[in-house]
Amino acid sequence: MKTSGNTILMTGGGSGIGEALAHRFHDRGDTVIIAGRRREALEQAAAGRERIHTVTLDVEDPAAVDAFARQIVADFPALNVLFNNAGIMKFEDLTGRRDLADAEATVAINLLGPIRLTNALVDHLSAQADAAIVTVTSGLAFVPLVAAPTYSATKAAIHSYTVSLRTQLAGKVEVIELAPPGVQTDLTPGQANRPSYMPLEAFADAVAAQFAQQPTPREILVDEVQFLRQAEREGRFDETLKTLTERAAQQRAAGGS
Repeated sequence: MKTSGNTILMTGGGSGIGEALAHRFHDRGDTVIIAGRRREALEQAAAGRERIHTVTLDVEDPAAVDAFARQIVADFPALNVLFNNAGIMKFEDLTGRRDLADAEATVAINLLGPIRLTNALVDHLSAQADAAIVTVTSGLAFVPLVAAPTYSATKAAIHSYTVSLRTQLAGKVEVIELAPPGVQTDLTPGQANRPSYMPLEAFADAVAAQFAQQPTPREILVDEVQFLRQAEREGRFDETLKTLTERAAQQRAAGGS
C-alpha cells in the first residue's frame, strides 16, 4: 500500500477507529471517503479537512451497497483502497432462548457487510494500480470474548475470509488485516473510559506507523493485541480464554459493561 496519494474508502468512518485512522491517512496525503449511517457524525469527522469526503451507507442493505459502490466509483474513479471497518458489538446471553435480532444484525454488518462491499468493488480495485483491501478484525478473532459470542465469531470469520481473499487476489490487490486490541471507543457502553483498554489516539498512531512501513505488513498488529493473537501458537489458548473471561466478568460486576 502506498504511503500517500491513495484514495481510500473507509466504512464506519464517522467515529472511533475509523475516524481516527481517516484523520491519520488524510494528514499524510491521502484522499479519504468516510462512509456510515449518521450524516452528522460523518460531517463532524470531516470538518476542516479538505481531502475527507462524506457519503452515507447502510452496509446491512445489499441493494444499497451495490448502488453505493457504483456511485463511489463514478465519483472517485481513482479509488484504490477499500477499508472495511464498520462494525457493531453486542453482549449476549446464550443460556436460554432469546431474541436473535442483535446476533443477526451483528452478522449482517460485521460479516456480510465487508463481503458485499468487497464483492461490489473488487473488479474496480483489480484494475487499479497500488490497490489494497483492508479488513478490520479483532484480537477476539483469535480468542473469543464469551460475553460477545456473535461479535467474536464474525471477526474470526472475517480473519479466515481475509486469508482466502489474499490468496485469490495475489498479484492483483494487496489484502491487509488490521486486528485491534480493546481500544477506548464507543463500540460498547463504558468502553471509551475503560482504563484497561488502549487509548484511541495511541492506537491510531501505532497503526499509522505500521501502514507507513514498506512493504506493508499483511497483518497490522499493535503490541497490545499480541496476547490474544499469539495465544494458540504459544500453547496458552485455554489459559488466555479463562483470563479474558474472568476479566470481563470483573468489569461487568464493577459496572463496566
